[in-house]
Amino acid sequence: MYDISPFMKLLEKSRRVVVLTGAGVSTLSGIPDFRSSTGLYSKEFGHMRVESILDIDFFLSHPDVFYDWAREYWFSMDRYEPNIIHKTLALMESMGKLSEGIFTQNIDALHQKAGSKKVYELHGSLRDGYCVGCHRHYDYSYLAEAVNAHIVPRCQSCGSLVKPDIVFYGENLDSTMLMRGENAFTNADLAIILGSSLVVNPAAALPYRSVMAGRSIVIVNRDRTYIDEYAQLRYDDLEAFFTALFEKLA
Repeated sequence: MYDISPFMKLLEKSRRVVVLTGAGVSTLSGIPDFRSSTGLYSKEFGHMRVESILDIDFFLSHPDVFYDWAREYWFSMDRYEPNIIHKTLALMESMGKLSEGIFTQNIDALHQKAGSKKVYELHGSLRDGYCVGCHRHYDYSYLAEAVNAHIVPRCQSCGSLVKPDIVFYGENLDSTMLMRGENAFTNADLAIILGSSLVVNPAAALPYRSVMAGRSIVIVNRDRTYIDEYAQLRYDDLEAFFTALFEKLA
């Protein structure tokens, strides 16, 4: 049995709890992460680095290349289901144990699919898209239908390119959401970091707010992070940790 009793004691005495989730959380659902040895960045696409394809200027000038790459990974989301991590976090929220919500770097909306209500998508979401010309809103099904038919999504009103509502490299995070995150991580009694390498800023800097405020930090991640030395507890197996946690809470 995976021993999480020290975590349970910390959770029980914490009144305000906040969570940050990264790509490692969704790998158990079959969605590849970015930076592992088998992640999305480990594979080139047409001799191009994936980071280049995810640049906003490249997207605006070569949307066909982006959508060709994204078709396999991001426009078949209906086949992915929430895993034990998503389900346990939703359970924690329903029990009042996750007061400050989930701040996620993921764009797959699996937290919401699992039932979580207080989810803050730092890097946007594939659930929505919008026209870069007239800003008309489009939902995921519109983009997915076009992309899976090998068609670049275009606006039905003005004919301009339709962009998924995600944060590309070269774009800024929503300032209001970022400020909300900074406040949450500063004021929470307990910050739980899950499945994130804490490399991509400014989202990766949020847990340091907890460090500076002297808050308790728990990290569950396979690889090391820059704030490991400040964590009260550290675990390296997400599946084992959350299997044990679900059994304790259910």
